Amino acid sequence: MHNLERSCEPEGMIDIMVRDGRFERQFARAAVEEARFGAPSTEPVAIPDIDTSSNTVQTPDRRVNVVFSLKSPRIVVVGNLLSDDECDAMLAYTEQKLVRSPVVSDTDGSSAMHSHRTSRGAMLQRGETELVARIEARLAALMQWPVERGEGLQVLRYDHGNEYRPHYDWFNTEQPGPRKHLERGGQRFGTIVMYLSDVEKGGGTSFPKLGLEVQPKKGGAVFFANVDRYGAPDENTLHAGEPVVSGVKYIATKWVRERPYV
Repeated sequence: MHNLERSCEPEGMIDIMVRDGRFERQFARAAVEEARFGAPSTEPVAIPDIDTSSNTVQTPDRRVNVVFSLKSPRIVVVGNLLSDDECDAMLAYTEQKLVRSPVVSDTDGSSAMHSHRTSRGAMLQRGETELVARIEARLAALMQWPVERGEGLQVLRYDHGNEYRPHYDWFNTEQPGPRKHLERGGQRFGTIVMYLSDVEKGGGTSFPKLGLEVQPKKGGAVFFANVDRYGAPDENTLHAGEPVVSGVKYIATKWVRERPYV
């Protein structure tokens, strides 16, 4: 920990620990990660969640319908989260901002293009407009998770054939690139994908390990916790944006973090 406080590079520390013969690499990495981010929890931790004890959830400005829920991994499908006018306004605001969607590089954490992800998207700042701030406040109430722990909304457009192949939203601490993103707010504890349009055919959000697929419905959304009740990445949350067969799919994604996102 003393070396970390002196701004020593974590990878350099791991190399030294391995070179000195004191640790195998995986144990050296675990020791450094524990010093940086804390030991894995042995007790349940608070994670974002939607109250599904009733078939509706009342947020400060809108009553949201609970359509489907799964306990483990935690997945909740909701309807009536956004109005048609809100969906249309979000599309109008972002249409000219759309660029090819990147992924996080495993090597250095930078944004990189990949054939597995073929959508176009626009990253928004938290509270960028009154509409964005209103939606973010609604999401915070729905997921019972503070606004300041959320990344900015990402609006995405999927044209015919566009897809996002199976992937995880949580950061893999075994890779140096994703590890850098943990410093900005910890692990991605949850994801909510909001559907800004209906889709003629295709474009569902699928969970291959669960045999589950959620079809896009304008104004609806699917929420899932990326971690288990102990805050550890949940491999059952593998998910994909299925190819659009006909029509165009628009979504807005919000990732929420373990700690305040900076």
